[in-house]
Amino acid sequence: MAHDKLAVLIDADNARPAIVEGLLAEVAKYGTAHVKRIYGDWTKPDLSGWKEVLLRHSIQPIQQFRYTVGKNATDSAMIIDAMDLLYAGRFDGFCIVSSDSDFTRLASRIRESGQTVYGFGEKKTPEPFRTACDKFIYTEVLAGIAETETAAAPKQRSAKELRGDTRLMNLLRGALEAASDDTGWASLGTIGNIISKQSPDFDSRNYGYAKLSGLIKGIGLFDTEERQIGNGKHLYVRPRESRK
Repeated sequence: MAHDKLAVLIDADNARPAIVEGLLAEVAKYGTAHVKRIYGDWTKPDLSGWKEVLLRHSIQPIQQFRYTVGKNATDSAMIIDAMDLLYAGRFDGFCIVSSDSDFTRLASRIRESGQTVYGFGEKKTPEPFRTACDKFIYTEVLAGIAETETAAAPKQRSAKELRGDTRLMNLLRGALEAASDDTGWASLGTIGNIISKQSPDFDSRNYGYAKLSGLIKGIGLFDTEERQIGNGKHLYVRPRESRK
């Protein structure tokens, strides 16, 4: 996966310069960004904060004038470019950076072509766009967000808070049951894959844990075991038996 060729398309009207460093670090986990473009009306002063960030990270600004008040021409330009890149057949996946639901159909169309879609947006992003992606990452968890901004990085939740989150617990238990063998143990990697397919916006960082393994250990209801398989170590998980 690390060798996948990715196209990163950013909606400047619905993203902030402070997330870029964390964004590109996250993108690097999934592949190499061969195209980095950002769309907006650069004649408007509200986008001036992007200039230094774009130069530093070699992101190409695409100018799109706002022809009519209330109409988002940026979205149209970004969608047209995405389709051109898709038809070129040079990429394995797309990273769409926006909190706008207008990109829902685009994400679905790219996935229909067998390519992976990574969405990036704030927690206010409408559910249709989040679920249209293979994986959706909330920009609040990305490094580089200033403390003065309204969206602060999530704080680590306590075991009590995690256990009280019905959606989280059902998701984890369901994935563990689906991935477990006859002894009740399941590979953490398999659990993570199942959860991602069921809930594209799931991310352990939303709960204040850097990795899924930390989140599972933080809940305190599961046993974990590290196993040597081949040249690497793999973590296995099973429900903790109740102790009388």
